[in-house]
Order: sequence, then structure tokens, then C-alpha cells
Amino acid sequence: MNEEEIKQKLALLEQKIDAVYVSAEKTRKYFLAVIIVSVVTFVLPLIGLAFAIPSFLKTLNSFGGF
Repeated sequence: MNEEEIKQKLALLEQKIDAVYVSAEKTRKYFLAVIIVSVVTFVLPLIGLAFAIPSFLKTLNSFGGF
């Protein structure tokens, strides 16, 4: 292999490494979005329950129950 072939292969490897980096960044952003959506869909109902349960208990108590 001469020097020119080595330079071409090195340039090709750099392009492939750049493509892998771009792909990894897209995957990282996708996972971050999935984690954020998962947390929101878990936490927002908990916050809603924090307000709904006392109201529900107050309603039950007003019926002379518990």
C-alpha cells in the first residue's frame, strides 16, 4: 500500500466515524425524549391524585361514612 491509499482509507474511516457520532447523538436525544415523556406521564397523574384523593375523602366523609 502506498501513501495515497492510506490517506484515502483514513479519510473514509473519518467519514464513517463522523456518521457513527451523528447516529449516536440522534439516539441519545431520542432516549432523552423518551425518559422525559415517561417521567411526565408518571409524575403528572401523581400530582393530580394529590389533589383528587383529599377531595374524594372529603366527599366520602360528608356522606357520614368513614
